[in-house]
Amino acid sequence: MARTLIVTSDDFGASPAVNEAVERAHAHGILTAASLMVAGDAAADAVARAKRLPALGVGLHLVLVEGRPMLPAREVPDLVDETGHFRTNMALAGVNFFFRPSVRRQLAAEIEAQFAAFHATGLPLDHVNAHKHFHLHPTIAGLILSVGRRYGLAAARAPVEPLEMIAAIEPTPQTLAGRIAGPYAKSVARRFRAAGLVVPDRVLGLAWSGRMTTARVRALIERLPDGVSELYCHPATEDEYPGSAPGYAYRAELAALLDPGVRAAVTQRGIRLGRFADIPGKRELAA
Repeated sequence: MARTLIVTSDDFGASPAVNEAVERAHAHGILTAASLMVAGDAAADAVARAKRLPALGVGLHLVLVEGRPMLPAREVPDLVDETGHFRTNMALAGVNFFFRPSVRRQLAAEIEAQFAAFHATGLPLDHVNAHKHFHLHPTIAGLILSVGRRYGLAAARAPVEPLEMIAAIEPTPQTLAGRIAGPYAKSVARRFRAAGLVVPDRVLGLAWSGRMTTARVRALIERLPDGVSELYCHPATEDEYPGSAPGYAYRAELAALLDPGVRAAVTQRGIRLGRFADIPGKRELAA
């Protein structure tokens, strides 16, 4: 079986520093896809760049934590704090999504608004995922399927990372959050595939999120198994910008995507780079 690799940048639209990195990494590196924050500070700039890059697969990076809603705060009062930003306590938010019908209605409305905003850009919807992998929550996953059906959703990320592959490169202790998220990720992968979505066989980038250095990216590529893999990262031209995560090596991640040795490893291994839309499979959600 052939090896196919989707290389995705998250947080497209968060800042001009991210958008510039996406454009450079796609034009001169191995980046093939980007996930758009439709309510991001630089979303309009990201869309304009994407329209100059027709081979870039642009998807929806659904934001329900650490960002602003697409809807006015008054319409989603239980999702936001006094500043109008999403609440940061994901555990408490998840409980409210599950047990409070009024909160679920607001959540559904906001997810609909973000899909609609992406549709309004005129860009083809390549895939969907969620900031901080919040789509592992079963309520959010279900709403992605029901709302996405109306917007042509055909592919999604399910963050199932092969820990043995990571350990073979560099011993990396698994966090408690990672141990909890693993079974949920596998469940979401099964649910999305059963609904007809294209879902990669594995995702690379969780254990070293924000620290996908050239050495790590190259080591992953040199060990890439058969099938479809997604490698996601967070490139930017600056290590600090409004909304950036403390400690993330954004410029180092951009350098990894542009590195000639990484590109050579892709070629030598016979790896096919592509978007989600390039992966064979069902192209519409099951009814």
